[in-house]
Amino acid sequence: MSKTDTTKTGRERLAEERARQARGERNRKIGIILAVVVALALVAGGGFALVQSQSGDDTKPTDSLAGSKVINSPVKGVRQWTDLSRDHTNAEQKYPMNPPVGGAHHPAWSTCGIYDKEIPNNHTVHSLEHGAVWITTNDKVSAGDIATLKKVASQDYMIMSKVPSQSSPIVLSAWGLQLRVDKASDPRIQQFVKAYLQGPQTPEPGAACSGAYDPATGKTGGQM
Repeated sequence: MSKTDTTKTGRERLAEERARQARGERNRKIGIILAVVVALALVAGGGFALVQSQSGDDTKPTDSLAGSKVINSPVKGVRQWTDLSRDHTNAEQKYPMNPPVGGAHHPAWSTCGIYDKEIPNNHTVHSLEHGAVWITTNDKVSAGDIATLKKVASQDYMIMSKVPSQSSPIVLSAWGLQLRVDKASDPRIQQFVKAYLQGPQTPEPGAACSGAYDPATGKTGGQM
């Protein structure tokens, strides 16, 4: 091998070594950049999830307001749910609002009346379909307010019961409609009853509100 060939070979090896080092440095920089991008994406994603969870609290199903909207009603603050199923089923139902205002329900409706306990949702939703108004209270309501509400509920097509899990102290429900209040002295309670007891929202106005499921005994007499 000549001197020229030896020198050329050495230069080639040096060039190859420099090229290898350059590739290594470039790959290292690319790796750092990718790591930074991934880290930023994770941080941004976590921030978005946090903001989403905070801003979306009023629409998630556990809040009981999912799918509803405040409507233009003679009673201020009434919320409405639409496209509610009217199917009959013996299966227990999981409703997206609490208390429920509609949806698939048991063939036997709850007998209207006043009950100092929880009563089955799937039977009582059927009563709403017949035009009943359902007053429910949680454990924060005073004895005085309970007494006042019982006077309101002492009429045909009214149901009153307890729902300890509801977020508002007092809730009035009709088919597809709901009003939440804090005190029995709120004038909107009487307004709601006047507007929606056998109101225009009723799918089956005049249908029976007795003679089927009795919440007091848990027994079913007849069904539709």
